Amino acid sequence: MRAQQIMTVRPVVATREKNLQEVAELMVEYDCGEIPVVDSEDGMIPVGVITDRDIVCRTVAQGRNPLGLTAGDCMTTPCVTVELHDKVEECCRVLEEQQLRRLLVVDKAGRLCGIISQADIAEFARPEQAIAVVREVSQRGNGHGPYHASPL
Repeated sequence: MRAQQIMTVRPVVATREKNLQEVAELMVEYDCGEIPVVDSEDGMIPVGVITDRDIVCRTVAQGRNPLGLTAGDCMTTPCVTVELHDKVEECCRVLEEQQLRRLLVVDKAGRLCGIISQADIAEFARPEQAIAVVREVSQRGNGHGPYHASPL
């Protein structure tokens, strides 16, 4: 199975200039936690991603006014990508290695074509692959994993 067979096609995108309120509105409207940031809506070359966590940690938690900021002000760069024809096993390897929950899919020219999430892996990959991805991505110390209670 290949990346193009499991990805969400034509994900909603933002440019660096889009204000954060509009980005957050897109997240609500499309029920997603990450928006790819592209060079332009014509070029569709990914330059970063912005997550709901980026908005909180890079603006609100720092006392910055998110209403005066843009996607470019708090996006994560560089973005990690795979190509359309990469095998799902390669996608899993990249998610695990980079400890990511989502992965951008690009064509040979580097244009954004889709996005693969852990949910896509859980639905389409072999069960042992899905388990490995969730385990590796959720490891402590990666800054993105779940909070763990201290042992008594």
